[in-house]
Amino acid sequence: MSQIQQFPFVSVSGKPYDRGVQYGRAVAARVRLSASRYGQTLRSLGYSEASQTALIRALERVIGEFAPAHLDEMRGIAAGADVPYEDIVMINARTEVLAKARAEKTVQPEDEDGCTGVLVLPSRSATGHLIHAQNWDWKADCVDTGIVLRVRNEDGPDYLTFVEAGGLARSGLNAAGVSITANYLESDRDFTQLGVPLSLLRRRVLEEPVFANALAVIATTPKSCSNNIMLGMAEGFGIDFECAPDEAFPIYPGDDQLIVHANHWISPVARTKLRDTGCANSADSHYRDWRVRQLLNGAPKLDRNSVKAALFDSFGTPYSVCRPPRPGTRHTLTATVAMIVMQPASGEMDVAPMPALNRVFTRYSLQHEPLAEAA
Repeated sequence: MSQIQQFPFVSVSGKPYDRGVQYGRAVAARVRLSASRYGQTLRSLGYSEASQTALIRALERVIGEFAPAHLDEMRGIAAGADVPYEDIVMINARTEVLAKARAEKTVQPEDEDGCTGVLVLPSRSATGHLIHAQNWDWKADCVDTGIVLRVRNEDGPDYLTFVEAGGLARSGLNAAGVSITANYLESDRDFTQLGVPLSLLRRRVLEEPVFANALAVIATTPKSCSNNIMLGMAEGFGIDFECAPDEAFPIYPGDDQLIVHANHWISPVARTKLRDTGCANSADSHYRDWRVRQLLNGAPKLDRNSVKAALFDSFGTPYSVCRPPRPGTRHTLTATVAMIVMQPASGEMDVAPMPALNRVFTRYSLQHEPLAEAA
């Protein structure tokens, strides 16, 4: 892991393939680094050349049926960064591939995402604007592959997303006021079908100008594995979907006008219908969401700094809400790689790399150029 630097900002426009080329060229080194890490994943998991090709083609077919323009953009990224197209597909489906490997016991549990997500409704916000935030926990060296991407979209709202280089979307917001974050979940229903990669569901949400349609994308699209997905709307609504591959369980804001979610299932309906298979690998999840809620409820009104303070919580470190780098079992370090705090109404996203070690944020915007500022 190199010295901590702010995440690069990339702004693209035009048709999907052209946007991809611009993207790939702008952060070619980071895309190549992502490709070197994820593009080799299938081989390291023991896939033969034939089985690698079969899986990539199956993913390509599912993506093409869901959103063919996404494949065009992936081809553009590959061309712009001069990496194999198959590696870009792999970057965008890495959650599914790694989670499947975990389910088959071919990788150790430290390869999982963590994450703690927060949504504050306008009635609890000091400014009257919805706040949507997340700590993204993953491999510490991915701080060197993160970027913030702004897309000037010809066929829908402009959008802003924090994402691993080569990916199409992760956490983000769009000009229609829709925001999205996601957290890792596991269940005993995982990998009973081949669904749309989660990264592309997030991307599809950011392309959607109508919030109800964004909800439908998450609630109804078949998935390969479980995931928790939090959606916000600048006009004043937020919802969390605990998603199994074939069913979604909604969680609404409580009386405190908050949603807080970590990495265990909390919907009573979901817990009666499926088995949480991820708790053994993320036991700290049970206090992370409690800690954040307690800290947020210590103030009657909340702003972005209040949310940041809660997400900086170090209780139980290194198994904390804000994780410093700590060893995994596969000779890797895991950490909170980024803290993302969004205000969809203003089209702004504050991002800090490695927040347990660094409290400098950059404010990225749909309208303006990035502005670095201290926490």
